[in-house]
Amino acid sequence: MLEKGNRANTLHGILLIALFSFAAFYIAGFPVIKRLSFSPLIVGIVLGMLYANSLRNKLPETWVPGIKFCTKQVLRWGIILYGFRLTLAQVAAVGVPAVVVDLVVVTVTILGGVLLGRLLKIDRDTALMTSTGSAICGAAAVLGAEPVVRCEGYKTAIAVSTVVIFGTLSMFLYPIMYRTGLLDGLSDTGVAIYTGSTLHEVAHVAGAGNAMDPTDSLGIAGTATITKMIRVMMLAPVLVVMSFALAGRRRREAAAAVAPGTKAEKSRITIPWFAFGFIAVICLNSLLQHWCGVESVREIPLNGTIEYIDTFLLTMAMTALGTETSLDKFRQAGAKPFVLAGLLYVWLVVGGYFLTKWVVGIC
Repeated sequence: MLEKGNRANTLHGILLIALFSFAAFYIAGFPVIKRLSFSPLIVGIVLGMLYANSLRNKLPETWVPGIKFCTKQVLRWGIILYGFRLTLAQVAAVGVPAVVVDLVVVTVTILGGVLLGRLLKIDRDTALMTSTGSAICGAAAVLGAEPVVRCEGYKTAIAVSTVVIFGTLSMFLYPIMYRTGLLDGLSDTGVAIYTGSTLHEVAHVAGAGNAMDPTDSLGIAGTATITKMIRVMMLAPVLVVMSFALAGRRRREAAAAVAPGTKAEKSRITIPWFAFGFIAVICLNSLLQHWCGVESVREIPLNGTIEYIDTFLLTMAMTALGTETSLDKFRQAGAKPFVLAGLLYVWLVVGGYFLTKWVVGIC
């Protein structure tokens, strides 16, 4: 992709995405965008989609490899560096209830989403991507699953769109439920675990947690964020399981498609090595926290800089995916992916409440 003869044109494509990403960071700093807790990742995919439906046809085809580079290699490095936001100590801080609730939510959401996708007759890749985004950590999970699922870019964008819609709705709904007493059946710790285990994006959890507990005097905001981060840690094992499951599916499809009397090609398992890098970085970050003797991740030297770089890399990946997404492809997908995301949302809001109440009650 960065071969010598094509290097200049590829770099032009990368530079284009980088410029869009800088614009996304700038726009994400606007007060109204901050109040909505729209991260640069979300702004980036919107800018990319605006470009895809206006000036995309004027882009030189020789620049396309640069955009592909951003959706593949840049994306993988972004997921690996995401591990610098997490430590193993965060898991120990919230204990067993948060881990159990997160594990059940992730498992039921993905498996239930795939099953509902079949009932709604949605193509399996779209159903899996949408379910993964709802189950784990929103846009970052969708991006992480993309190299494993190997689906078209517009399906990734659709999955991200469902996360944006329902995650943003939750960010306003949960504080309203808390203020009106609908969450009185949960303790403060229960409210925090419920929020962290059922909201889509880290930004959504932070926004809702701060709205319910602005000073973190009740421990809701902090515990909710840590619970969410435990869900993020589950991304790596989910991707590994997903890679083996999809390899089996592709093998069966290849065997069914081959002509009688001929030998089917072996389907290679796509090992998501970047997922192992993600786990390794979490372990490294845990050691750094111990060696530096600091209480929070943000106090580790250079951690803030690494987080900023990582957010920029993920924004580039999101923006590149946006440039591959036209409205025609959304029309082609129809309303069914959003119906699926809506049903999963009902499970997260209602089922997540009763699950949290039960688990916290027995632990």
